[in-house]
Amino acid sequence: MTIAIHPVAPAPVDPVDHLLEIGLKDLWYPICPSHFIKENPISLRRLGRKIALWRDGEGVLHALEDRCPHRGAPLSQGVVLGDRLSCPYHGVEVRHDGVVTRVPGSPGCKLEGSRATRHFHVQERAGAVFLYNAKEPVDVPPPLVLPEQLTDEAEYSNFLCYTEWKGDYRYVLDNVMDPMHGTYLHKQSHSMAEGDSSAKFGVRPTDIGFVFEKEGQRNVNFDWTEWADTGIHWMRLEIPYPKTGGPGGNFIIIGAFSPMANGMTATFFWRARKLPKGWERDTWRFLYKNRLEARHWHVLEQDRVMLEEMEADANQHENLYQHDLGIVRLRRHMRNLAQAQLAEAEAATA
Repeated sequence: MTIAIHPVAPAPVDPVDHLLEIGLKDLWYPICPSHFIKENPISLRRLGRKIALWRDGEGVLHALEDRCPHRGAPLSQGVVLGDRLSCPYHGVEVRHDGVVTRVPGSPGCKLEGSRATRHFHVQERAGAVFLYNAKEPVDVPPPLVLPEQLTDEAEYSNFLCYTEWKGDYRYVLDNVMDPMHGTYLHKQSHSMAEGDSSAKFGVRPTDIGFVFEKEGQRNVNFDWTEWADTGIHWMRLEIPYPKTGGPGGNFIIIGAFSPMANGMTATFFWRARKLPKGWERDTWRFLYKNRLEARHWHVLEQDRVMLEEMEADANQHENLYQHDLGIVRLRRHMRNLAQAQLAEAEAATA
């Protein structure tokens, strides 16, 4: 007896979910630490694209889509010629702005002089490379506006902790927008052992986003999270520190996250304290590198294991309650942003 097997049609792709999965447009994103890019070009898969990055002779960073306009070979495998990359396959030279300047195998062909490759605006700040994820190429991107903890070098000192986690970056957003998990998952941490094991939460709007916070508890544990949109999405929280952690008051964490390929997440956590330059800052930085950094990586490892062991569809089987209001608020806001971008794109092509 022959059994007929009929293929199952794949589930339709939700365009809103797809856009969120690869990253919203017209925003800045951190894509890698600055030290990733040395003498030779590198290739990164971020934000649904493959990107070639390199430095010219002056150390200035450039980024192109990692695809030669001739036959699609990886430009990142080529030779740096200052502000140009020479494709390794046939020697086609592409300038940092995407213009083909030379086709050595066919001088004067129509490819020469054309802007045939997508280029990206990049900046280096706070030890990281930031890329503007424009929906259409722009000559001048909007300014990259970061929180003061990453820009005010006179008042703040910070360290970048970068790692790559398996899983959708939106689960990392959920994790940071969940102060209550610190009381349980990180309860053995020297800085998160205090505070009540239950709490009521509220949402407080700000000019650039919102704060999700425990009611009646501040400066005890991981008590609040701020989500902000300044042309880049970032998150901020504070953790009270014992005196053994050195000078500087509360320990500030700034987080920003970018989708990679195959469901991976590029995870950026800056750890900062408010300290003027001088002996106190030197003390804090010494303590961090010699005593505190290993503890902080231990806390991040707890988060990594928890998130990587969650099923990809975990958010389809949830039963949320009051302390998840921040997650619900952020998810709804992100979907609204994606829907608005899709509607704008549809209107532009109508």
